[in-house]
Amino acid sequence: MNSSVDLAYEQVRKMAANFEFKPAERINESELSKILGASRTPLREAMNRLAAEGLLVFESGRGFFCQPLSPELVVHLYELREALETSAVRLAVERATDKQLEDIKSYLNQTAPRYTDGTAAREIVALDEEFHLKIAALAGNPELQNMIHLTYARIRYVRWIAMREKIDITHAAHLYIVEALISRDTDEAVARMRDHIKTSNEEATDTVEKAFSQIYVPRH
Repeated sequence: MNSSVDLAYEQVRKMAANFEFKPAERINESELSKILGASRTPLREAMNRLAAEGLLVFESGRGFFCQPLSPELVVHLYELREALETSAVRLAVERATDKQLEDIKSYLNQTAPRYTDGTAAREIVALDEEFHLKIAALAGNPELQNMIHLTYARIRYVRWIAMREKIDITHAAHLYIVEALISRDTDEAVARMRDHIKTSNEEATDTVEKAFSQIYVPRH
């Protein structure tokens, strides 16, 4: 792919994932082109790619819009993440070597001190994603791994907010998952992964309300 398209893709992807565009807001391509210093053709190609990934929405005759943000969408994305990651952990039980599983346990031990209340929520989310992507890699299915990665991009902003209240349980939940993997207990690994990921309508509503309060806070 053309490097100018790659650059525009990464820039707009970050903006969309961070809700630098307001939810469901129409994106002014001319203005965005000037802000990024990108020509319209590679920018349009990048935005089409982001629309295919779900970070932007394209409406014929109207243009591109930022993805909406609603409790329903958050629940749907968590359901998708649950389906993908329970499949990944099931395959990891079957395909991962003992050495690979011990390496993940060592990784968790090494990163344990970073799971504290003094660590920024964004860093905790990054640690969480890194752990889950390591498991996805053990599934031996690059397409599954890529889908998990894309789902993270779409839900990352709300996870930054939700994680502020879950830092103390995240590392323990990871250890429980790894223990089940090392024991080659598929049912237990799937159950622990599901419990770790699952969110309720009430949690999603609360998180979205907090997200909107930050997205629409006046900028000085």
